[in-house]
Amino acid sequence: MFDNLQDQLQEVFDDLRGKGRLTEDDIRVAMRRVRMALLEADVSFKVVKGFVAKASARCMEADVLESLTPAQNVVKVVLDELTSLLGETDAHINLRPNKHPNVIMLVGLQGSGKTTAAAKLAYLLKGEGHHPLLVACDVYRPAAADQLQTLGGEIGVKVYRADGNDPVKIARDGIQHAIDNLCDVAIVDTAGRLHVDEEMMVEAESIKAAVDPDEVLMVVDAMTGQDVVNVVETFSARVDFDGVIMSKMDGDARGGGALSIRESTGKPIKFISSGEKPSSLEVFHPDRMARRILGMGDVVSLIESAVKVQQEEEEAEASERLRRMDLNLNDFLDMNRQIRKMGGVGKLISALPGGDKMMSQGQVDEHALDKMEVIINSMTKAEREKPDIINGARRARIAAGAGVTVTAVNQLLKQYGETRKQVKKMMAAYGDVDAKPGRKGRPKKGGKKGQKAKKGKSRRMGLGGMGGFGGMSMADLKKIQDMME
Repeated sequence: MFDNLQDQLQEVFDDLRGKGRLTEDDIRVAMRRVRMALLEADVSFKVVKGFVAKASARCMEADVLESLTPAQNVVKVVLDELTSLLGETDAHINLRPNKHPNVIMLVGLQGSGKTTAAAKLAYLLKGEGHHPLLVACDVYRPAAADQLQTLGGEIGVKVYRADGNDPVKIARDGIQHAIDNLCDVAIVDTAGRLHVDEEMMVEAESIKAAVDPDEVLMVVDAMTGQDVVNVVETFSARVDFDGVIMSKMDGDARGGGALSIRESTGKPIKFISSGEKPSSLEVFHPDRMARRILGMGDVVSLIESAVKVQQEEEEAEASERLRRMDLNLNDFLDMNRQIRKMGGVGKLISALPGGDKMMSQGQVDEHALDKMEVIINSMTKAEREKPDIINGARRARIAAGAGVTVTAVNQLLKQYGETRKQVKKMMAAYGDVDAKPGRKGRPKKGGKKGQKAKKGKSRRMGLGGMGGFGGMSMADLKKIQDMME
């Protein structure tokens, strides 16, 4: 999603960077192209008009036009306005600690992903230490309650379901069931329709009156486009929900609906979902999404995901091994598996600046980790613990066992060696690796020279092409996160 918009905005900014100074005509042309890019992304015309007017006014100010880096200032203005358009600050669920249960009601059209979103939200809250209960109130869609029951079983969350066709009574009884079973959060999954109708609105209003929810969230299909604005406005007028869950953010739609909702309705986007896994529901951060749309990546979210998949004792153990520089291929294999838990190479690269473009151009080998794991698993225990003993004969045997060429084995060992070097340099820069026995390493003066890709060559990017990032432990990533905060 947003791929086409991202590409067009990048072209605008690249053209501006090619100019030493900017004139008012340059700004007008650039803003015209930004307007067309947003309209083509299916953003509401009213929203686009206001956005371009604000951005143009700020770009015309003297401190932008007369600055030493005017193009960078224009990018910052667009980033700021895009962040403002998406909501500026994070919007959180308002749960009251002294109330049991807190009631969260989900509404939306049929097919928007309400039932799946309910389970994902329960999974997220459970991970935060809550004891949620899912309440199945969709009595119209065939097997809706069965679907919720299955999803609840997969994540270890209880589901309240009842026979009958009175969703209001089921919702009310579900809340009582949550009270009786000491659940601190009840998530009510309501029925939807293929389009907005009076019957659905009356039912939603009745359920809301019966359970008095602390939070009403509308689930919106991100692939709907700007038509979703009309639907959201109708629900807002009748049900007065508190925020939006944007589902199917991994789709190939233009994404204009996501950019239009906040400005058109005043309702914040609270969560986004970009996959089928229970862990794919994420808190929506307007500033990070704005940076992602502009091709700047979302490294902060990436690091948070990395930290989350590692238990505290594993982190401490990995950190200690790094201090001793006792990194072996077992550690390398564990790191690769942790990256897979974060969503794999594809998600990892997408979160880095320019990553989405690399993915769309086919420069990333999303199966790189699988290939590495097969090769490492073909090694003996001794070889994984002490890679230095792997000679030519061993490499041939490993290659035959993994069904790959000796060249592939050599590449893996080379990547492993480069990862060790990268980690050692990074840890030394933070003073965490002994440069000499008894002495703490100090940061070297001067930055590390960047590696420039050879012109005319397009290489598919595996873990080794990630500049050592894939080889960092969770402790390392946490250090970077702390520095950024």
